[in-house]
Amino acid sequence: MSEQLGIVPLPPEQEAAPKPSQAASGAFERGVAALAQYKARTGSVTVSRGHTETIVLDGQEHSVKLGVFLSNTKSRRAKLAADKLQALAALGLDWAEA
Repeated sequence: MSEQLGIVPLPPEQEAAPKPSQAASGAFERGVAALAQYKARTGSVTVSRGHTETIVLDGQEHSVKLGVFLSNTKSRRAKLAADKLQALAALGLDWAEA
């Protein structure tokens, strides 16, 4: 009956495949680089929650809230990919070891 009135249903919408978040990936890489720099300078991976580490990547300076990064990453470790956990474990974080 709706077609008799000239009403045509809309075609189903095509959903775009979700793209992996480059920002999240980049943030993780910056966090690992900041931790590596911090460890090289201090000899430790014990970081206060309020610590910010400044790193230079590709000629650009980045301020990484390293303490927050580590706290958040530790609380989400069950959801992290194995390669990310391995990168953290290689720096000496015992909670990242399998």
